[in-house]
Amino acid sequence: MYWRSVVNVMFMAADALMFVIAVLAVQLFRDDLRDLNAARINWLMPMIVGVLCSAVMWVVSLSVAGIYHRHVMGDGYQVNVMILKAGIICWFIQCAFSFVADLDLALAGLNLALALGVVLTMIERMALRPVVVRTRNRRMFSYATAVVGSPEGIRDTLDFLGQRQQLSYHPVVVCPIRWNARDRRIEADRSCGAADFTSNGTPIAVVEYAPARFTGKLAEAGVQTVMVCDVLHRFSDAFNTFSVRMESMGMEVALITSAADAAGHETQIRSMQDTTILTLRLPQYSAGTRIVKRVFDVALSVIALVASAIVTVPVAIAIKLTDGGPVFYTQRRIGLRGEPFDMIKFRSMVVNADALKAQLAKDSGQEGRFIFKMKDDPRITPVGKFIRRFSIDELPQFINVLRGDMSIVGPRPPLPEEHERYNQIYATRMLVKPGITGPWQVSGRSDLSAEESERLDVSYVQNWSIVGDIVLMLRTVSAVAMQRGAY
Repeated sequence: MYWRSVVNVMFMAADALMFVIAVLAVQLFRDDLRDLNAARINWLMPMIVGVLCSAVMWVVSLSVAGIYHRHVMGDGYQVNVMILKAGIICWFIQCAFSFVADLDLALAGLNLALALGVVLTMIERMALRPVVVRTRNRRMFSYATAVVGSPEGIRDTLDFLGQRQQLSYHPVVVCPIRWNARDRRIEADRSCGAADFTSNGTPIAVVEYAPARFTGKLAEAGVQTVMVCDVLHRFSDAFNTFSVRMESMGMEVALITSAADAAGHETQIRSMQDTTILTLRLPQYSAGTRIVKRVFDVALSVIALVASAIVTVPVAIAIKLTDGGPVFYTQRRIGLRGEPFDMIKFRSMVVNADALKAQLAKDSGQEGRFIFKMKDDPRITPVGKFIRRFSIDELPQFINVLRGDMSIVGPRPPLPEEHERYNQIYATRMLVKPGITGPWQVSGRSDLSAEESERLDVSYVQNWSIVGDIVLMLRTVSAVAMQRGAY
């Protein structure tokens, strides 16, 4: 509680300062530095009081949006979404306050100050995030965590937490367990010792599982969160009793689940006579939202094709002049629910690129990988290298969107041979239309491992929303500008 309070006070002060700067900057720009007349209560509000009230409203709006939650502080793009949400909330609060007090406040000035406050807060959060991450690397501003599961699951989880400092979990102990099928109970796995577990090169202590004394040992180690990675399965009696033991000691239980887990689905419980039925539903897949997404795709594709003509026409000419080959390259891809389609791209490789792929995959050790990518691919032409770097080769795919084969945002469309190797969980990515951009493109692209790509795509299917698509498009601009993983 101590460090959470310290971090939140720091963030609140910085957020309020950004809004104060925004309000004063707009007032100076509009030459409107004056006191405000609250006619309804017959009070001339001093300018500084009005500015401070606006800053307090901004902090309250951010709090309502959830930005000060303990599992959000220090996060990346998720924070920007919450700041935008807070901007909408703050607009309503300020308009309501202005109406109730009958302030002589110009709507244009309010809108400008709010917009500038949103931008400055985003910049401030980007600047503070590295500070929080560096502090967490020194094992501060994070939750002392016990990782419970099989030895293999514990190692995978320690690697996962080491790569994602924004999650705030700092492993201090591990507890290897296994399922005893004969006695149908959880027991300690004594096949490994402390030397078998490390976090960022630091050995992690091992606590042996024993139901009677286990919680006391974790409390003595200062554990605040118990992270279950496998063996203990949700909804099982073993997990339920384990969870109660931890929570009764004031510890939080975190559960590593499958990317396709149904926890985020809308649920309804109905009881009929002696039977209870639990109904699961993803509300974003209603007919109405599908229509909105389609209209959004068509409108944006038409605008994009017209606006990009100034770039695509010279590129088409350059590709033709390079080797006389075709301007466009069509490739069979797999779309919604496994239906094949021909994806259109600007040709960025030599004419016989597909014939050379098998040998290059063998030479680079990527024969079994879903996504074949290599730096300095010899098949790429000079023009192709340029258009790939800035994702210009993807622009003709807006034609696929108009045809209904693709969407603006969605998982990357796979090749038929990639689709054939999908496992049960990864195949769920085919339940939505593939996209020109998506979570894979904005999160590292070719630098991602196959496992990371899988988690991103399946999570997109679970959490899809129109607002989320807009955020991914905005992140695409940043990813293209920074050229992350583009090769």
